[in-house]
Amino acid sequence: MPFTKPIVVVAFALAFLVRTTAIAEQPNIIFLFADDQNISSVGCYGNDEVQTPNMDQLARDGVVFDRHYNTTAICMASRANVFTGMYEYKTGTNFSHGNMKPEVWQNSYPVLLRKAGYMTAFAGKFGIVVEGRGLCADDFDLWGGGPGQTDYATKRNKSMSKYAKQYPHSTLSYGAFGQDAIREAVKQDKPLCLSISFKAPHKPATPDPSFDHVYAGKKFTKPANFGREAGEHLSMQSKQGRQYPRFTEWKYDTDYDGEMAKYYQQVYAIDVAVGMIRDELTKQGIADNTVIFYTSDNGYICGAHGYGSKVLPMEESSRVPLMIYDPRSPSAGKQIRSASLTGNIDFAPTILELAGVAIPGNMDGVSLRPLLDDPSVDVRDQLAFINTFDKAPTHSLSVMTKQSKYTYWWYGDAKMEPTEEFFDLVGDPLEMTNLATDPKASSSLAKMRDRYDAELKRWKENVVPYNGYTPYGTLFDRLIPPSEKNVATLRAKK
Repeated sequence: MPFTKPIVVVAFALAFLVRTTAIAEQPNIIFLFADDQNISSVGCYGNDEVQTPNMDQLARDGVVFDRHYNTTAICMASRANVFTGMYEYKTGTNFSHGNMKPEVWQNSYPVLLRKAGYMTAFAGKFGIVVEGRGLCADDFDLWGGGPGQTDYATKRNKSMSKYAKQYPHSTLSYGAFGQDAIREAVKQDKPLCLSISFKAPHKPATPDPSFDHVYAGKKFTKPANFGREAGEHLSMQSKQGRQYPRFTEWKYDTDYDGEMAKYYQQVYAIDVAVGMIRDELTKQGIADNTVIFYTSDNGYICGAHGYGSKVLPMEESSRVPLMIYDPRSPSAGKQIRSASLTGNIDFAPTILELAGVAIPGNMDGVSLRPLLDDPSVDVRDQLAFINTFDKAPTHSLSVMTKQSKYTYWWYGDAKMEPTEEFFDLVGDPLEMTNLATDPKASSSLAKMRDRYDAELKRWKENVVPYNGYTPYGTLFDRLIPPSEKNVATLRAKK
């Protein structure tokens, strides 16, 4: 009996030591998020006409993901995907559909990490609204976020106005916010979860004039699938939304060099902000325990196939840059690329696993942590791509593998019939040949149809019963005749 108390004390001390050691080893996590940035805007993805030295250095330090997709390529829905790790039909969140329910937000990565002891900081375009909560600023220790699209003028972003004098353009103000968040986390001796959502390079194109010299007078090589002739084989449905006229409205056809110079200049400013944040990590002595993500909420078409903007399932819109640097991983500094199929629904589970926080069972994404140890492995064999934004004919469901992409365009009327697109992404990465009517591809097409049907089945089984997502279970079903589909059901949003 006389030894009971010391044993209890020792056991308690050991438990406390294990707990505090685990907390001390929690990595800082920095999630950097561009708006409308495609892969051709980053040097490490093969474009030697752009200048992105800090992004390229991050790529050399970490892992570059060559097959990373946004499962919905539009601002609001994509951000909901990222925060929650779920597909759109489970977040119930997108323009024209509705806002996020508070119970969905409660399982977001910022909320869960704060509960786990992280200092959380957010700046930039929050992108969603939570019912009864608004922008959820109270869920962050440091707040520099804003409603709607935010503004390129720092002084017009209320939560960021203190940076306006030194950084009048918002892009670099977010770099400064990141520096302050890093300093404060070090001061408080707490692990940091910093999320920054840049407005750039979202239109209207408003580059920071400090960098006018970077691309002044430059000419840029058009992609091989540029222009209207390169889109004649694409569905009539995809030409009904605003993406098709924006090829001419945004002057890709008449002033490609001028448009791309503005676009790349905005990306260049983000690159400078990335450098500001990385420099501060080094200065504060925490770079070796900080995981950095860099990606975008969706891509940008920039004239490919004769379209502009985003939303559609084509590669330029759905596939985006992703670099992850974990200085503790065996892949660090080895200039490694991963061909694994990954999606924006994977960020929340990855961040949670890195922080040692349990991943909720409702998440559709998977942790990418294994790819940081061995980038050659695969974490999934297929991924869905969803569009329920803009005009009804452009709404669609796609399924992707590392090899192929299949889209069923369900909409039909007097001008067009439901149709399919099937692309070999390995042999035809520019999506110039639709194999849906090629007899030689019939076996592969049948397999992709089966994959599509499986994705739609998951939709029907898991869809939220609000915000107008239920009707798509019928509309997207390729086995239901068009005569049994009613587009008017899309008007029922609640």
